[in-house]
This record gives sequence, structure tokens and C-alpha cells, in this order.
Amino acid sequence: MLHNPSINRRTVLKRSLVLLVFACSLSQPRALLAEESFKALKIGSVPPGTVAAPFELKSLEGKSVPMHQFAGKLVVLNFWATWCGPCKEEMPTFERLRQKLDPERVSLLTVTTDLQRDGIKHFLGSLDVHLPVLFDEDQEVSRAYMVRALPTTVIIDRQGMVVGRALGPRDWDSPEAVRYMEHLLE
Repeated sequence: MLHNPSINRRTVLKRSLVLLVFACSLSQPRALLAEESFKALKIGSVPPGTVAAPFELKSLEGKSVPMHQFAGKLVVLNFWATWCGPCKEEMPTFERLRQKLDPERVSLLTVTTDLQRDGIKHFLGSLDVHLPVLFDEDQEVSRAYMVRALPTTVIIDRQGMVVGRALGPRDWDSPEAVRYMEHLLE
């Protein structure tokens, strides 16, 4: 049997090209789905390289919660208030989203400027919501994240970069939202 190196090289190149095209086609639908989810949720983009502002806030239980404790996790930071009707509509969707995502990889945090702890407990209890509540009493964190309306949700990737902002309520437990969050975890 004759051995022809040029045929082998061509064959190897063709096969490599076919494998490369196939590999790209597998990753592209996932990226497209994430982009479609981003658009469907109407998440506003932010300038690339926007670092999440550090903070340290008190929890509903009175514990100090520093931002650095969530390093390496996807963080969904929701700014809300008990008097905000759209916040009340949105809050149960965050609870359902929380139940769908791995708490070792994702943290859903709520931030409020409300000061009435008992009112907040009643509000969350009436909605059967068990999300962490952080108090932004002096509104410094709200200013740092440019919160101008409620609800506002800021999404921070695992590298600590702000990757999106949503103004107004969303269905955070929708298939699009879950797909978007899972994409950010890849």
C-alpha cells in the first residue's frame, strides 16, 4: 500500500475543519439563547468593565453583610421598598428563582431603604418570600448603583463586574431569566 503524505495532510485538515465548525455550532445556540433571554428580559447593558461597588450593609437579622462575602458568585441585587406596588408583584418571582438556582453559586439579595423591620417581616411573610434583606439606611449603596426608581435589579457576574440592570419589575422565574442566569454561571 502506498503512503501519500499530502492526502493525509489534506484529509486531516478537512476533518479538523469539520470538527471546528461542528464545535462552533454547538456553542452558538447557547450564546444565542442567552442573548435572546437578555433581550426578552429587557435588561439594560452597562459599559464593559464596570466593577460592582463594594458595600457592607446590615441584614434584617442585624448581621453585617460585606459584599466581598459573595466573591466568586453570581449576585442578583434587587432594590425595593414595601410601599412599591411593582416590587410586591416582583418579589415572589425572585423567591421562585432562588429555589431554581444553586445557592453555592448564586446569591439573590434584596436591598431596601425602609427602616421598619417589623413591616418588612410582615411584607415578606405575606408573600411567603425568604430572601435576604439588607438595609441601605443612608442610601449610599443605592447611589453607588445609580438606583433612580424601584424596583431596580443589578446583576453582578462571578468576577465582580456589573453585567446588567433592570429597571422596573420582571418575571425573574421565567424560562428566559433562568436561562440567562445559567448562562452567566458558565
